[in-house]
Amino acid sequence: MYGDDLTAYQIDDVPSVEINAALKQMLLDKSADNEQISLMSEAVILVDEDDNQIGQTSKVAAHHGAGLLHRAFSVLLFDRNKRLLLQKRAEDKVTFPGVWANSCCSHPLSSPQESELENSLGVKRAAIRKLHQELGIDPNSINLADFHFITKMIYSARMDKNWIEREIDHILVIQTDVELSVNSNEVAEVKWVDEDELNAMLVGETDFSGEIAPWFRCIAGRLMTEDWWDCIGDEDKLGKLSDDLIHDMGDVSHMLSYAGGAGLSTSIDEVKPLIEHRISNSLCAADHSRLSNAMMHLIEGGGKRLRATIPWLVGKAVGDSHSGLLDVGAAIEIVHNFTLVHDDIMDDDDTRRGLNAVHIEYGLPTAINAGDAMLAIAFERLVSAKGLDHKDVGPMVNRLAWMVRRVSEGQQLDIEFEDRIAVSEDDYFEMIEGKTAVMFLTCAEVGARMSGADDETIQCMADWGLAVGLCFQLMDDLIDVLSDSETLGKPAGSDLAQGKRTLMVIHALSQPSSPDQKDLLAVLGKGETATQIEIDRGLTALKNIGSVEYAKNKAEMYHQAAHACLNRLPYSPALKALRELTDYQLKRIS
Repeated sequence: MYGDDLTAYQIDDVPSVEINAALKQMLLDKSADNEQISLMSEAVILVDEDDNQIGQTSKVAAHHGAGLLHRAFSVLLFDRNKRLLLQKRAEDKVTFPGVWANSCCSHPLSSPQESELENSLGVKRAAIRKLHQELGIDPNSINLADFHFITKMIYSARMDKNWIEREIDHILVIQTDVELSVNSNEVAEVKWVDEDELNAMLVGETDFSGEIAPWFRCIAGRLMTEDWWDCIGDEDKLGKLSDDLIHDMGDVSHMLSYAGGAGLSTSIDEVKPLIEHRISNSLCAADHSRLSNAMMHLIEGGGKRLRATIPWLVGKAVGDSHSGLLDVGAAIEIVHNFTLVHDDIMDDDDTRRGLNAVHIEYGLPTAINAGDAMLAIAFERLVSAKGLDHKDVGPMVNRLAWMVRRVSEGQQLDIEFEDRIAVSEDDYFEMIEGKTAVMFLTCAEVGARMSGADDETIQCMADWGLAVGLCFQLMDDLIDVLSDSETLGKPAGSDLAQGKRTLMVIHALSQPSSPDQKDLLAVLGKGETATQIEIDRGLTALKNIGSVEYAKNKAEMYHQAAHACLNRLPYSPALKALRELTDYQLKRIS
């Protein structure tokens, strides 16, 4: 009987969450009918990466924009002849219309009955409900015991800039003969296929209208071995197939031919919470709370997490993405924040991201100690990265150690330049390559390597990262000159007062003597004794001499070089975010 004598939900009593006006209007703009809008208000179960329930939200919110990780199920329904039922999703579906998928795929709802994990009862009850709602299968013709839980997988699949699947999918197998009464609002077409016919569909050896859904490609192409087919009809063998794994499929958007990529902000938001969870878990593991709080100070102050997400963004653009890319991103972000803690001490900066610098908030000794601890913790996070083969741990540690050394060398040059008048452009680019660009280079290179890209692509992405990093630092120097203090989160022109040898300063000092150059020299390196009037005159001098425009042109050169690297890659939906990242700093002063 259906779910221990439960009755199926009616359309007006399913657990639901009210859809806000903006999302409801978006559904109406997609010409969604009342039934589809009602279905999109269903309350789905939010989960963490270990499939622990952490909340609920509407189905539409879970699938819109960056999406939210939630629990799902996929039913593989076989008949007595061991044929698998496939369904083609209706063209009226809000997400992934017109694609061929497994027999039934949907979500358990946020209710006591469908949240129950013991013996997978929750997803089994949800499966009976949806088999009835989508395919008209009589709930009384199926028993919960007929379902066999096999395994789980975690994946994301983007349809376009607005809609995405982000799920931990529970995969169920059932063999029974059923009568179908297809709901045309949900299902456009069904077909029964044997193993050979399914394989022919997967490799494109048979003609059929539409294409295969990315999640079903993962199930059929990566998980569903011949053993699965052999076990159909044998209860004992099916039971032995079951495991406790969550197979990591990464982002599989590229499996859909018409998939469109999301922009940079949305792409970062997809994984930013997952990365920040890794960072906080690592930094809060210290036994001493004051040390943990000091390490978390800048993290809790926000941040774009550009560097942290680059391995993931690159990986899904050029290869097979997986959660290990997020582990490495978290490690590099911890390194980055370690350098910021020490930079603020060395530069005598009191604020960062609108907050007190760590040495101001916690004192100089604790700040130094926190930075040291963060460096050690970053390597701990790195060597525990998922998907990192034992043989690759040594080379990966060596590469990140090289990155930290190059960053330190760049920082040392930056320190020494403050006391040197004669700093050349070559000196400057050597400094910023170490201080800033090498971290972008390493993030991109590691992302490509861990995703399985070939050597040529790995080098291409390293070149891209270097060009982006050089452009980024040039633009960072420009932003210090062209933005106000509120925007910067620190005093505008502070680099000038501290005597930093930016490309603009180097260019200006190489020009013939002039009143503007004297205004620049009057404030350069004056530190806290510099008045705002002097700083403003120095900033104006850089513009009048043409040094600001000179630096802009150099930044644009590296910007174009970065895009040239991306032009060498085959199309991927993920390239949209990489192009926006390439443009990111330029847009801040456009």
